[in-house]
Amino acid sequence: MRNRLLLKTSIESAKWPAMQGCAFRVNDESINSANRGNFIEMVMFQARVNKDIAEVVLHNAAQNAKYTSPKIQQELLKILADSVRDKIHVEIGDAKFCILVDKTVDESNKEQMTIILRYVDDTGFIRERFFEVVCVDDTSALTLKREICIVLS
Repeated sequence: MRNRLLLKTSIESAKWPAMQGCAFRVNDESINSANRGNFIEMVMFQARVNKDIAEVVLHNAAQNAKYTSPKIQQELLKILADSVRDKIHVEIGDAKFCILVDKTVDESNKEQMTIILRYVDDTGFIRERFFEVVCVDDTSALTLKREICIVLS
């Protein structure tokens, strides 16, 4: 029960910055930091308002099962993203769709490709759904085509 509560707290703490489009982490997430990042701060907030959560998170969690590491945060984000993509797939169903692809460069000068799906829903309205951001080695047509096939398969 403690592990379930701990995991549920981490999942809920990941949902908020994901839905708000906020950064999860900051440079200094140490205990003495004034701002430990949105994810950790959300875990701490939940601990302040619920004593059961306070008993199982952060310093009260087992050393090997805190569920707050950057790797765990990435895994939680991947699970949330997969869930959203599944809902988009159901929403589109068998309708025809087109893809919009754009390339960008992030802060660290890594090339990225953004994929957006456009389709007409059951009521006749055009809908666009953000689907994926993929890091690519280069933005040649062959690379983009390969990555699009991987994402959509």
